[in-house]
Amino acid sequence: MNGTVASLHIHPAVAGEPLLRASEFNLVAEKGIQENKRYFGRKNRAGLPSKRQVTLIEREILQQHTAALGIADLEPGQARSNIETTGVDLVALIGRDVQVGDAVLRFTEPRDPCHKMDALAPGLRELMNNGRQGVIATVIRSGRVKPGDSIVPLQSG
Repeated sequence: MNGTVASLHIHPAVAGEPLLRASEFNLVAEKGIQENKRYFGRKNRAGLPSKRQVTLIEREILQQHTAALGIADLEPGQARSNIETTGVDLVALIGRDVQVGDAVLRFTEPRDPCHKMDALAPGLRELMNNGRQGVIATVIRSGRVKPGDSIVPLQSG
């Protein structure tokens, strides 16, 4: 069930532009990715920390989607997730605390694929439903994350 961080991505200053590759992240509890300036420290309508602090998706799922659509594999970051992973079923860990590098994330719910997925490839958004789109997470314990780091579910309870 353990996985690996494959690549890291942050949002650009201008909405809609391609995500930028990062060599590491500094995750801050209840705030998100320090380097992801457009989303860092966001609050919800009730004034509480946003539950969408970090997004994750599996490279294996992306490869299944591109194969089903008969297109070339997506480049890292094209699916607009902060962390791309290998070797772990992210959706199966919803509701759990997961150590990612030095940080601990709580996987809260499936990611909601947006219209930008169909701009990449018509039909991609539909394929990304029903547990095949990655997860969103909140930062429970601050820490650094870099490609190659382990993704380890923590004991529940």
